[in-house]
This record gives sequence, C-alpha cells and structure tokens, in this order.
Amino acid sequence: MKFGTGFAAVVLAATMFGAQAARADQLIEEYTAFIGEDDLYNSNNVRLQEPWQIVRQDRANFHRFGVSQRGDQSDSFFDDAGNRELVERMISRGTIDRAARNAVVRGNVMINVQIFRGPRGDYVNVLVY
Repeated sequence: MKFGTGFAAVVLAATMFGAQAARADQLIEEYTAFIGEDDLYNSNNVRLQEPWQIVRQDRANFHRFGVSQRGDQSDSFFDDAGNRELVERMISRGTIDRAARNAVVRGNVMINVQIFRGPRGDYVNVLVY
C-alpha cells in the first residue's frame, strides 16, 4: 500500500502534537484566599514585604495555625510544610504581575492561586481580583 506525502505530513503532525501534549504543564490544584491582616505578619509579628512571603504565611495560617478569613479555600498541596517552603521559587517560576504584587503586599484582597507541575518544576500563577 502506498501513502502520499500528505499522509506522511499528517502522521508527523500527529506525532509532534502527541509529544507536545505529553509535555504540557499540568494544573495540580487551584484555590482562592483572602489576604487579610493576619497574613501580612509572620509568627514573630514582623510585617512581611514580599508577595511570596505573604502567600506562604496565608497557607501556614490556614493549615498550621487554623487562622482563616472569609473566602479562604483549602488546598492539599500547601498542607505540606515542605511545599510551603517552596513558595518563593514557585512564584518566581510562575506569574504574578506588578499590580498583583502590590495588592498582595497591601492586603485586604482576594487572590486565586493556580499550582502547576511542569517539565522544569512546580510553579504557581497568582491572580488578584
């Protein structure tokens, strides 16, 4: 049976698409949280200055200390203290725009956190709304 170049192109495209799809980043989990006054300070009552510190404190407050605000959702990923330690690196690999950074540092804002697993490691995208 003979196949033309059109068939070969379709097979090649399907193979490339399949390989690309296999490498696609995977959404592990997503949650929303309200960044309140309690999230802006660490356990020593020191004001946090970086968004990654505040996101990490929010998850520690929720999972470890039982402190939450209206709108906070649970997640299983940051229930693990070791994963909370990775927040800085995960945010640096993901996205958070300047306006979102500023809003998180000011507090009193709802955030949406998407946790992804990709070929270069886990990362998070942080959106403010």
